[in-house]
Amino acid sequence: MQPRRDLQPLRDQIARLEARDPSRPIAVLPFGVEALDARLPGGGLDRAALHEVAGGGADVVHGTAAALFAAGILARVGGQVLWCLTRPDLFAPALQQAGLDPDRVIYVEAGDDAGVLACAEEGLRHGALGGVVAEVAKLPMTASRRLQLAAEECGTMGLALRRWRRPAEASDFGQPTAARTRWRVSALPSAPLLVPGVGRARWLVELVRVRAGESADFVLEACDEQGRLALPPELARGPAAAQVGPRRAAS
Repeated sequence: MQPRRDLQPLRDQIARLEARDPSRPIAVLPFGVEALDARLPGGGLDRAALHEVAGGGADVVHGTAAALFAAGILARVGGQVLWCLTRPDLFAPALQQAGLDPDRVIYVEAGDDAGVLACAEEGLRHGALGGVVAEVAKLPMTASRRLQLAAEECGTMGLALRRWRRPAEASDFGQPTAARTRWRVSALPSAPLLVPGVGRARWLVELVRVRAGESADFVLEACDEQGRLALPPELARGPAAAQVGPRRAAS
């Protein structure tokens, strides 16, 4: 079921009231998938906010899908990207396949999550970057609020990419944060081909939480070379086919 379009002005007003500066116009980054953008206030991701992304499990496959989902978002933002992490284990060619040119990425390696969060906050407050990524296992409420305020004040998109080294750390994803949206991305079997081979990757993209909006699940084709998601061809024939099912908004 699609949200009523006449509620969109009200959602935009609520989003502005929740912002630190209510007079600030909301600049958004659409995904280009109508069913997905319809779930987001303003029709896209708030470009001056913190967004949280995690894999659908603690294993590497789902964690990789989450990282590529984040890379696809930043590929369409423009400008330099500050990527803060504790281990230099990103595969640059994979990011490029998701549309994020390695020449645009500045890597900062910190010793622990606290260092990553501090570097990410400084990057957001710099004000001249296209986006900032903080790879962390845990995201405390206080730290997420600081990142959210820095993103609002300086107009830079922040992404908290949750990466877990141990399965027990994944339970922290259920704790509340100040992120404007919360996403969970899981790898699915790739698109079938008429001949033997590997088709375009597919993801289950869950909008777990969104302020002034409703949560939902989507089956989508993974980011292409321009960072764009797409409906699987067999699902695109029907209205709202990307949506697996509505979800109740999380707190």
